[in-house]
Amino acid sequence: MIEITKTKLSGVVVVKNRVFEDERGFFMETYNKDNFEAVGLPGNFVQDNHSQSTKGVVRGLHYQYPQWQGKLVRALRGSIFDVAVDLRPDSATRGEWFGLELSEDNHLQLYIPPGFAHGFATLSEVADISYKCTSAYKAQDDAGVFWNDPEIGIEWPVDEPIVSEKDRNAPLLRDVVISS
Repeated sequence: MIEITKTKLSGVVVVKNRVFEDERGFFMETYNKDNFEAVGLPGNFVQDNHSQSTKGVVRGLHYQYPQWQGKLVRALRGSIFDVAVDLRPDSATRGEWFGLELSEDNHLQLYIPPGFAHGFATLSEVADISYKCTSAYKAQDDAGVFWNDPEIGIEWPVDEPIVSEKDRNAPLLRDVVISS
């Protein structure tokens, strides 16, 4: 079974799996279609991604449009500060963000539904991140919002962020056009 906790952003939920730990280590079921559907989450994911980053790296804020992707994110190794930003044009929380630490120790996952941008900052020396996607990546739909847009105001917990050129040149939220 899984336990979900709603966040201030409608549709973004923290997923807590049951973890069985003993002197050998631990076991947990990270995804089960029936259990996900039973709590109102999507049961079908079509692509799995694995990302590795070093301490201080900020990736994001990424999304796909018009072929949106929902994402189920978790840290396999290390820890990250994971962020979702509401981009839905008719949402009362458009431009607002939610963030939390995902780590190999807390075993939490974050589900980010279609209509949101996603990003993270690496807190540990190295972090391996896995995320399941509800639709396949399409290069022509690849898009982003400036990672440090003052209008969004994300409180990134890194002193000297390492950011790609693509992410440094992403547009501000006010310049992002998404139709409803």
